[in-house]
Amino acid sequence: MSQSQRDTIIHLVAGGVAGTTGAIITCPLEVVKTRQQSSKSGFVVTRDLSSIPGESPLPKTTCRTVPDQRRYSSSPVHSLSIVQCLRHIVQHEGPMALFKGLGPNLVGVAPSRAIYFCTYSQAKLFWNGLLPPDSPIVHVCSASCAGFMACTLTNPIWFVKTRLQLDVNRNSDVTAMQVVRRIYTKSGVLGFYKGITASYMGISETIIHFVIYEAIKAELIAHRSHSDEKSSKDFLEFMMAGAISKTVASCIAYPHEVARTRLREEGNKYSAFWQTLGLVFKEEGIRGIYRGLATQLVRQIPNTAIMMSTYEAVVYILTTKFNTEFYGNEEGQ
Repeated sequence: MSQSQRDTIIHLVAGGVAGTTGAIITCPLEVVKTRQQSSKSGFVVTRDLSSIPGESPLPKTTCRTVPDQRRYSSSPVHSLSIVQCLRHIVQHEGPMALFKGLGPNLVGVAPSRAIYFCTYSQAKLFWNGLLPPDSPIVHVCSASCAGFMACTLTNPIWFVKTRLQLDVNRNSDVTAMQVVRRIYTKSGVLGFYKGITASYMGISETIIHFVIYEAIKAELIAHRSHSDEKSSKDFLEFMMAGAISKTVASCIAYPHEVARTRLREEGNKYSAFWQTLGLVFKEEGIRGIYRGLATQLVRQIPNTAIMMSTYEAVVYILTTKFNTEFYGNEEGQ
């Protein structure tokens, strides 16, 4: 097996393991974030309806959808906290509702992260041969190639996952296959790619993330000892680098996530990326296009930290294993 083939296998396995680990741990926050982004099931509280004729006061934990905000516009509203959202889902839909969409997530996250990291690694080798090695432009081009490839190949899986997470019926036993059949019957194959433009726009987040991550990683490597052995401190630093870079990227590029979720909802109100953002801004203001950002950050920071540190750890373990076997075989010859 050539060095290039070994590297490909290492990055495929490391990316898959890293993505799967992060997805399982942070699934409940993913469900909350998707609900908050949606126009049909966003968590919004109407504080006081007693002043409206014919309406009775609602308890503070009552969830209203975004359209209901406009109906009760004379009443002040505020979003539920993350803990309140989690509690509301458990009370009204059961504990397992916190893991809605986990099936497609697990089916998709391993190949998605594997495709991403493998493409990123190979693209980096390619661009290093054309541009100044390991420069920011190389990281930008590599992240763009990786993001485009991952989005194109896995968008149908994330589409199904979003539809499952937006299902708020406690007694609903809808399965991923039922959702697939429903989408295919209504819109055909192209129906699974609704919102793909927003996903492509989200590549900007990935670019920002990896450029910052690579810069921090390079600084960490430059300031540590020259030993090839990695300690727990090194992996902790990789976790911090991943968390910081993803937080900055998420804050800058977040609106594309709201647009993507709205485009994946059932109905024809939202039809295109810019049309969706414009409509959300018109109806809900600047807070609307950043709805769910707090949950996203709470989810993404541990998810990215876990993913990047796991990725680096698996790459290190497999590289060490391959090198040991390779040199061991050579010595035995």
